Amino acid sequence: MATDFRQDRIASALRGENPTVLRRLPASFAVLGDLQWLPGYCVLLVDRVGIGRLTDLDRGTRRQFLNSMDLLGEAVDNACRLVMSGFRRVNLEILGNTDDFLHAHVWPRYDWEPEHRVAKPVWLYPAEFWTLPTLQVGPQHDTIRTAITAQLDSLCATEAAEGS
Repeated sequence: MATDFRQDRIASALRGENPTVLRRLPASFAVLGDLQWLPGYCVLLVDRVGIGRLTDLDRGTRRQFLNSMDLLGEAVDNACRLVMSGFRRVNLEILGNTDDFLHAHVWPRYDWEPEHRVAKPVWLYPAEFWTLPTLQVGPQHDTIRTAITAQLDSLCATEAAEGS
């Protein structure tokens, strides 16, 4: 058993031990990102250990994962519009260049970002943004966490009512 959920994010989510999980979604877990220099940053984790890429899933499960990515993107968009100043848009990405498990990034973007960064990929921010303790997710992000979770719950209830 991993002592740190980050050592195996998916297995820890399956065991209910990943504190970043916002909600279980079809074929996935919606989680709040470890770093919050762009408040509301989320990641969608595949809900199966050993899945490294989208094409490792059968077509039906792949559609579920992509639909869940869409739901999380909409939830982040809605939540950031409600509780964050200067919200601009959401960027969705499936890259897979660093971590060997299928995941999708949901990046909120803001008008207050430096002009030379706002139209560029998030990955061009300085490398230290990925390690600064002051940017780590914590209680200061409870408002956005709660807002995203509420939006996910609402969107999932609407989908269930529509029979999707």
